[in-house]
Amino acid sequence: MTARQKRMMFVAMLIIGVGVFITLIMKALNENINHFYSPTEILQGKAPDNHSFRIGGLVVTGSVKRDEKSLKIEFDLTDGAKNFPVLYEGILPDLFREGQGIVATGNLKNNVFMADEVLAKHDENYMPPEVADALKKSGKWDEDNTEAMKHPENIPVGAGNTLPGSSEYRAANPNVGESK
Repeated sequence: MTARQKRMMFVAMLIIGVGVFITLIMKALNENINHFYSPTEILQGKAPDNHSFRIGGLVVTGSVKRDEKSLKIEFDLTDGAKNFPVLYEGILPDLFREGQGIVATGNLKNNVFMADEVLAKHDENYMPPEVADALKKSGKWDEDNTEAMKHPENIPVGAGNTLPGSSEYRAANPNVGESK
């Protein structure tokens, strides 16, 4: 091989190596990105079936169902236009309640969103940007009156489902929290 052929071979191998490196980086980034979808977009089939993503919306009043024997909880999310069922197993954030905005990360299984993580908004004026955008798209967002978007004070949290840690919950579940 001449010196010119060696240089051309080196440049070709360098270009192939950089191409493989960029391909691997893009694949890794794509697998770790969690796109956001509203309940309406999921029902329209826009969400991936085999990939983790985020769903957000308001927890539908009266939809929270807790399994008394485990940490499983079922609830519906709405973007104001459509509702979508969510199943989560674990400890919910303290600020989780009906009528509040949440964002959950997980994937679809049998037309139910299986959440791995649930995040609740952190104060009464905050709305996750993705949830606010979904509500705006559905026409349910009132820019001038965000008071209307707050959780109604006359509706109890969980509408009959007490919060873990509350005195009502401890009275109804006396064995919870005891060491074995």
